[in-house]
Amino acid sequence: MADRYLSFTGTAPGRLLTRRLGLPQPAALQRWTPERPSLKGDRLLVTAGKSDLGLTDADARTALGLDLTTAPSEKPAAVVLDATGVRDVGTLTEVHAALHPVLRSVADSGRVVVLGAPLDPADHHQAAVQQALEGFTRSLGKEIGRGRTVNLVRLTDAHAAESTLRFLLSPRSAYVSGQVIEVGSAPADVAAPHDPPHAHDDPPHDHDRPLTGRTALVTGAARGIGEAVADTLARDGARVVVLDVPQAEQEARRVADRLGGTALALDITAPDAGTRIAAALPDGLDVLVHNAGITRDRRLVNMPAERWSSVLDVNLASVLRTTDALLESGSLRRGGRVVATASIAGLAGNAGQTNYGASKAGIVGLVRALAPHALAEHGVTVNAVAPGFVETRMTAAIPLFIREAGRRMNSLAQGGLPIDVAETTAWLADPGSSGVNGQVVRVCGQSLLGA
Repeated sequence: MADRYLSFTGTAPGRLLTRRLGLPQPAALQRWTPERPSLKGDRLLVTAGKSDLGLTDADARTALGLDLTTAPSEKPAAVVLDATGVRDVGTLTEVHAALHPVLRSVADSGRVVVLGAPLDPADHHQAAVQQALEGFTRSLGKEIGRGRTVNLVRLTDAHAAESTLRFLLSPRSAYVSGQVIEVGSAPADVAAPHDPPHAHDDPPHDHDRPLTGRTALVTGAARGIGEAVADTLARDGARVVVLDVPQAEQEARRVADRLGGTALALDITAPDAGTRIAAALPDGLDVLVHNAGITRDRRLVNMPAERWSSVLDVNLASVLRTTDALLESGSLRRGGRVVATASIAGLAGNAGQTNYGASKAGIVGLVRALAPHALAEHGVTVNAVAPGFVETRMTAAIPLFIREAGRRMNSLAQGGLPIDVAETTAWLADPGSSGVNGQVVRVCGQSLLGA
């Protein structure tokens, strides 16, 4: 359903009226297109404290794959603040000194990315001011406006951060703001992009099609967000398997045929679903996206047991079972990716959704607990996306006033699109994202609900 308010505020009368009434003024977001794959303008580097990364040196920036300039720019598309050297309250004041002069000039739909360091448990002064960067980032994201976003990246291993910074500094991250993302180290044999054994005839890894030669399975992919994820992974070079329930087999085949992939009609809640997926993919799997999910909303006092259990079975139990089965069987190859779908309902709660909120909070627990083990034992990363209000057929059915509140209650004052979730999933699936593990990334325009 079209966002008529967003369209109206894009007109001269709409801007005048909403400004006078103090109403939200959302800006049209620039998203990735083949014609506009990047944000137009310089990427300006500023520094607070003595950098731990040495990014003031051009060779260091080049080594990290960062196209950054330290020269003044009239209208930068992005500002990167290197705050890795902030270690005390004195150097924390340099954050203001570095950003205050340039923020007004950042282009509409521009980016601010703060680079921080891990909290040092042996230095409570450093830990305090590095934690302060989180409150700073989220507060700035809520005031910067004009479709611009602000995110914080904590770097344990700067050399593993290229794919993350490439994503955050691009139009692909249009609806990701106020996030704190940790980038660590991965085992040496999965730390760099590589070609899986079956991909010897494929072109080498490149940034335009990073998933070339890789196989990705997306559950619930016949429509909605799942279809957008399948589209985006295929765009990035993946061979996509479109999985959905047998009742949606025709739609799944339509999507698969369009993408040059294959369809797999399967009830993901079946006890042997993992075994059947492994049998259907004898050459193995590189990317597993758990997107399938249902809602059965009702307040707990009025909720039959079937509504409770069916949501938990689809949204959580099936994810646990199939992930375990595919890891244990070795079907998920070393260097693989698991991306599950959580929700801000699992982070902040939502009336009438105790079942759904429980299932999505369970995904968060799964990711945080499984990620270290899966990486160490199997060379597989495990992360989650947590969508907020995304424009789908489901949200279009929400009553008008509730729908409008959902759209406006975030820093970008608008709903997201399925492509926003898909782009975030594609970044987490990128072979270059091996340093991103155990993360739950909200795709919610920095919702005013939850952390």
